[in-house]
Amino acid sequence: MALEEAQTFAAEWVAAWNAHDIEAVPAHSMDDFTMTTPMIRKLLGIPTGTLQGQPAVGDDWRAALRKIPDLPFSIIETTCGVDTVSIYYDAVLGRRAIETFFFYADGKVCKALAATHG
Repeated sequence: MALEEAQTFAAEWVAAWNAHDIEAVPAHSMDDFTMTTPMIRKLLGIPTGTLQGQPAVGDDWRAALRKIPDLPFSIIETTCGVDTVSIYYDAVLGRRAIETFFFYADGKVCKALAATHG
């Protein structure tokens, strides 16, 4: 993936989150994609921190927006690798996060992993 494509993806992803548009956030994802993040543990109490499939992930995102209704994300930097995009951003609750998205060849996200700091 080229850096310009990665930056476009990151901008669209952050814009959807900041608009609280839960339907647009997973627009680039496969129906069965996997999401792993410490916030799943924190908000949902799921020990693995992992959810599978858009319905489960969508429920997590709705829960996050209910708990943090003024959720703002702000991109610090976007990088890309082989079929991956990593977004370093100001997240919520004074934290910074790095989220890495893994893409299938068709351009759809199959997995996302997040790490937070702060």
